[in-house]
Amino acid sequence: MEKIVLKSEVRNDTGKKVAKDLRNKGLVPAVVYKGGKDAIKLQLPCDAINQALQTKAGENVIITLEIAGEGKLKPKTVLIKEIQRDPIKNSILHVDFNEISLTETLKVNVPLVTHGEAAGVKKDGGVLEHIMWELQVECLPTAIPAKIEVDIANLEIGHFILVKNIVVPEGVKVLNDGELIAISVKAPKVEAPKEEIPGAEASTEPELIRKKKEEGEEAAEAPKEKEAKEAPAKETK
Repeated sequence: MEKIVLKSEVRNDTGKKVAKDLRNKGLVPAVVYKGGKDAIKLQLPCDAINQALQTKAGENVIITLEIAGEGKLKPKTVLIKEIQRDPIKNSILHVDFNEISLTETLKVNVPLVTHGEAAGVKKDGGVLEHIMWELQVECLPTAIPAKIEVDIANLEIGHFILVKNIVVPEGVKVLNDGELIAISVKAPKVEAPKEEIPGAEASTEPELIRKKKEEGEEAAEAPKEKEAKEAPAKETK
């Protein structure tokens, strides 16, 4: 597991205006949490956070925060808990950290990625279904894998891989239900042929036009029927 050191500073002021001013200076407001203890409010360079996220570990990178400011605070070993981003610019607005111990296990989500090309897709045109994109695992911080790879080369149509069949590194325990399907290959979709309706070709006249014509014919016949009823009956000798 990769580790990185970031310099930070205690942040006393809070509020939207303060946070906006910090971002304009290239800084990001952050908070460090640990159990029920009081949270520590910090500020640190945005570039440094972005650089930390570029490691293979991604958001699971172990960070040591060196803290400057009022009082003497020891460096904190942390993991990123949550990153708030601007919905349009995708820039970092705020970061929450969880303080951790390198000797205590923790629960984290690790990306699940495939390796190879499924035989059912390559030979038979099947469709690969990536149902689960990450696994929740429990391990020591130093044992958190950057990703968990699954070899799908032998996966045929109708076959699948269960969570319990996925091999993980030693010291890592998967917490997801072992009977869940993580990846599968389905048969390609085939469109059913359209059924021909007997006599459908007998009339090529559009339904709407035909209906109007029939209504017109009925309307034209109505006066004739009326005249026939009103005409006096002829006497029969």
